[in-house]
Amino acid sequence: MNRIRAAITAVGSYVPDKVLSNADLEKMVDTTDEWIRTRTGITERRILEGLPTSHLAYKAAQNLLERRKISAVELDLIIVATVTPDMFFPSTICIVQEKLGAKNAWGFDLIAACSGFIFALTTGAQFIEAGTHKKVLVIGADKMSSITDYTDRNTCILFGDAGACVLLEPSDDDSYGILDSQMYVDGRGGKYLNMLGGGSLNPPTHETVDKKWHYIYQDGQQVFKDAVKGMADVSYEIMQRNSLKACDIAYLVPHQANLRILTSCASRMGIGMDKVMVNINKYGNTTAATIPSCLSDYWAEGKLKKGDNLILSSFGAGYTWGAILVKWSY
Repeated sequence: MNRIRAAITAVGSYVPDKVLSNADLEKMVDTTDEWIRTRTGITERRILEGLPTSHLAYKAAQNLLERRKISAVELDLIIVATVTPDMFFPSTICIVQEKLGAKNAWGFDLIAACSGFIFALTTGAQFIEAGTHKKVLVIGADKMSSITDYTDRNTCILFGDAGACVLLEPSDDDSYGILDSQMYVDGRGGKYLNMLGGGSLNPPTHETVDKKWHYIYQDGQQVFKDAVKGMADVSYEIMQRNSLKACDIAYLVPHQANLRILTSCASRMGIGMDKVMVNINKYGNTTAATIPSCLSDYWAEGKLKKGDNLILSSFGAGYTWGAILVKWSY
């Protein structure tokens, strides 16, 4: 019997209307448009006002269902990757499931920071490959503005809000779909990128608020160094393991953390930047939404074709990192 493969059969995305430009940030912190662009590649980012992360996830899912022309009741499973859940419980997926009317779907939230989507995609694929599920919706959504300190010029320039998703279904041809993946975790990196407050270790108090422990903390130089190595190495590992050359790769689909990290990753793989999906200039770092938003944007622009080899790659807090090889199926 041929192996059941999980194939991506639809994509969807959503970004809020409000734009926070580099010019806007110049009025808020000591920075310049030129400084931000040359160091990160970001020109603007989107901000969601007055609504939670579940709204981003819901709108992205709606977009996907409309494109696929299916009803939410056909979904078997929904996984929401996020570090900005509406609340600790109920899970964000419960809120999204109710809003969508996906009454036949169960699901769960998954936290792996900027690697959340690829961890969730790998997890979701297992349910398809096991033959127990037919339609698995994998969503990456984060309202990063809710945990960003807009007086900290080192972090506030980086992040934006977005939601994006893919649908996994069994492939008609086992040569298409998710072909390989490799995931890593190294807890020693947690001290360099974290949010100390809000959990059981440091429950909310006046002290934790005063210390700004409910905002993102990042040791920028250390994280940059580790992310460059982690993303580049795992992307190259997937290529080597599957006997792929640079000419065999249609696109690297990297987490949109910093344009310089993307450039370094492409160099390690021996591919040009024309083969790297980039939308960080428009949206900034949207954490779990970056990779699926790239897929959605490039699909909508007609830049993806059946049979394309894609390598999805990410690096995030934890540390967490990994890569997935996908042969595009539609």
